[in-house]
Order: sequence, then C-alpha cells, then structure tokens
Amino acid sequence: MDRKLALVTGASAGIGAAFARILASHGYDLALTARRIERLDALAEEIRLRWGVQTLTVAADLAEPEAPGDILDHLTAHGRTVDCLVNNAGYGLPGGYGETLWKDQAAFMQVMTTAPCELAHRVLGGMRQRRFGRIVNVASLAGLVPPAAGHTLYAASKAFLVRFSQSLHLEVAADGVHVSALCPGFTWSEFHDVNGTRELASSSTPAWLWMGADEVAAAGYEAVEANRAVCVPGAPNKAIAALAKAVPEDWVLALMASQGSRFRKL
Repeated sequence: MDRKLALVTGASAGIGAAFARILASHGYDLALTARRIERLDALAEEIRLRWGVQTLTVAADLAEPEAPGDILDHLTAHGRTVDCLVNNAGYGLPGGYGETLWKDQAAFMQVMTTAPCELAHRVLGGMRQRRFGRIVNVASLAGLVPPAAGHTLYAASKAFLVRFSQSLHLEVAADGVHVSALCPGFTWSEFHDVNGTRELASSSTPAWLWMGADEVAAAGYEAVEANRAVCVPGAPNKAIAALAKAVPEDWVLALMASQGSRFRKL
C-alpha cells in the first residue's frame, strides 16, 4: 500500500478515537483495536467516509498476554505493517492496593506496561529498516508528579511509560523513528466513567484544569512529529509538572496526602 498504517490501541473512544481522526486527516490508513468491536466499526466507517483512508478493526483485550501478537498477525494477514503506533489503551483500577485482587492488578499491569512495550518491540525492527516510524505512548501527568493514595499502580505505570519512552527515543533517534510520551492531565473522556470517579473528579477540580481529547491528541501528534521525548499538553499541566520538579518531594507528598482523596477513590 502507498499509504502508511497507524495502529491505535484503545481506539473506541476518548484520546484513542481522537488520535485516529487526526492520523487519518494526515493521510494514514488505520488499524483500530479495543474490546468493543461495534464502537470500532462505527469509528472506522466514519473515518473511511470522511477521509477516504483504509481502516481495519481488531477486537482484542490487551489484558490477554497473546493479544499483541494476535493483533499484529491480523495486520500481517492483510498485508500491512505498522508505521505509527499509538499505545493509548489504559484504565484506572480504584481502591486500596491491599483490598484489590492480585489477578486484577496483574491484568492492569499487562495492559498498562507489558502490552505497550511488546507492541513497540514487535514493530520497531520494521520501522528501523524502513527508516520511518512514530511511537506515541500515552502516559499521564500522574507519571511526572508524586502520587496520591489509591489507584496505587496507576502513577507507577505511567512513570514507567515516560522513562521507557525517553530511553527508546534516544536509542532510535538516528534511525528515523520518533518516540514520544504524551502526558495529559484531566481529560474529558470515558476514563473517569469506567473507573467510577467521574463525579468525584469533575466536582472537585476546576474546569480550567480539564482538556478535551481532541486537544490532547493534537498535542501528541505534533510532539511525535517534532520528535519531542515528552509532551505535557496545556499550560496548567506544564506548570504543575514544573512545580513538582522544583518543590521538595516531601512537600508535594504532604500535599497529595491531604488533597488526593479529591480525585482518587479508595
């Protein structure tokens, strides 16, 4: 195929769907994956009609260890290789760490860290060989600031994605492959609905802290094209990230201890 192919995980809604539309508007064919095939097919049809690009949909649950391989095998069967990877799939697991089931935490880490790393590893060789590639790992502002209590592995997994992205960025910079970690703050999407914190988060945080999924995805696309290792979209989020670096960590931890319950659910 003449057009390049972008694979977007967690593409059925929110930042993933926004990324899919932006990539299509820049001429990419799309491979869209998530658990909800009906949502994926509807988005694929919308994108085909609007931009005239080819779309493939793959229903997959990245909590299953075989899912990354199955997704890429499906694309290979259609004669396609991945030129752009957007590792967007993710969720929050509310509750105290000791009160949750380990099988749920293990599935969470499979989705949040292992699957994105495996997908990047599997597509990287082809990108380097073709001397073109784009990898966006959707992390979070939570990965750049000290954590709050609750959702215990969330910030840790996002910090992991940031460091992974930075290291890979340096490793492949000379090969025509751009790698960027996108670190949004509060974003209007289904994220808070899925983990049951929508009312808590929206009622306890000011409106100016929130960004739309389209804004976040646009910032992420611009960052990976410019080959910036880390992208923090929005002036308030940039200020928070800078402040977290400048202020002693003990102070920030004390602040999170007193305020974290406003947006974290134990």
